[in-house]
This record gives sequence, C-alpha cells and structure tokens, in this order.
Amino acid sequence: MKKYLLIGLSVLLSNAGFSQINGDYSYSVAVRGYSLLQMPKVLNQKNRDNFTSSYLSGGMIKFNDNQISYRLGGSYISKDTQIVNNCATCQEVNGQMKDYNFSIGFEKSLNFSVIQPYFAIDLGFRYNKFDGTLISTSILDENTATPVRPDGVETSKTGFTMAPVFGIKINPIDKLTIFLESSLQWFHAYERQEVVAADANNTITLNKYNKSEFLLNPVSVGIQFNFGSNR
Repeated sequence: MKKYLLIGLSVLLSNAGFSQINGDYSYSVAVRGYSLLQMPKVLNQKNRDNFTSSYLSGGMIKFNDNQISYRLGGSYISKDTQIVNNCATCQEVNGQMKDYNFSIGFEKSLNFSVIQPYFAIDLGFRYNKFDGTLISTSILDENTATPVRPDGVETSKTGFTMAPVFGIKINPIDKLTIFLESSLQWFHAYERQEVVAADANNTITLNKYNKSEFLLNPVSVGIQFNFGSNR
C-alpha cells in the first residue's frame, strides 16, 4: 500500500511541477495552423454569412510574466473572392482580396494546469484591399442582345481593430503548447470604393466612407513553442 501511495504522490508532484510550464518560460512563439474567420465587407455585400478558411496565415510572439503574457501578432491572407452585391439578382463581384492584420495586446491564463483557459484583449491595425470586376446579373441584362461588360472595382479599408479573445491552451509536453481560441473583432476603417464603368469614357465613380463592423473568428488553432526561463 505504501508503494502505491508513493507512486501516486510522485505523479501528483510531477504534474504540479509541469503545470507551471507557461509561467517558467520567458517568451513563446506561436503559429496559427488553421483559422475560420469572417472577412471585411466588400461594397454592399449580402452573403456575409460565408466564412473563410485559412492555413498558416499568422503568428504571434508572447512575452510571459507568470499568468500574464504580452502578445504581438500578425496575419496575411490572399484569396480569390466571389460575392453577391446589393441583392441576389443584382450584381456579382469577382476578384482577389488581400488582408493584413497587426495587433498588440495581453493574455491572462486562469490557472497553471495542463489545460489552461485564458482570455485576451488585442488592439491593432488592419488593411484590406479588393481588386476585381462587377457585373449585372439582372434578368433584363440577360435578355439584351449586347453582352454585358463587367465594370472594374477596387476597394480598400484601413483602420483600427479591437478584439476580446477567449481560448484554451493544452500542454502535452515540455516547451510545447497547443491552443484553440475564438474572438470577435471590432474594425473601424476609412473605406475607399472606386468603380470604373465599362463605357466609352471609362467613367470613374469614387466614394469614401468611415465605417465600423464586427468580424467573427469562431475558431483558430495553432502551436506555441516556449523558450527562455523566468526562474
């Protein structure tokens, strides 16, 4: 019986020592392996319920101070995009979207166990650009004898972001952490919309706005490597 008690005590002590893993390392490098997120709105986009999947598109550096970490993050996404503009039978927009996101914030773990829930706040800068074409999809245009030519479209959004983050970290082995987190980002941006009509004069329509929107990032999964020592 004493032998089994000693073995159990040894396991508990080893787990207690391992549970301090994130507090013992001075900094960490994280890579986002997969993210499911909502991209900024393009023109008068109607299909906002579509989410974008991205792989290896971002990362973070964290400076650890016991249960608090200071986060520096960034991401880049480039993808072909197709959207419905104004209404389902109005216009279709096709092109390429490029998105840059940089942030700074803090993260607080709620415990030092092998499974660690945490919350964070990120503040940052975001730049989003779309370059493509816009074409009418109305029934009237489909019945015309002359083929409909697409207009050129270029839009950009530049602004500030703020996002609360909730997540879980799992420490399977020493110096390695797997994390899963969700966030809701507030994006306040200066928007520029330029449409070049497919007419003889290539008429340009330019609109400028200041807009805010909320962007949901329901799932983000990655790996974190821990370095240095706080001991």
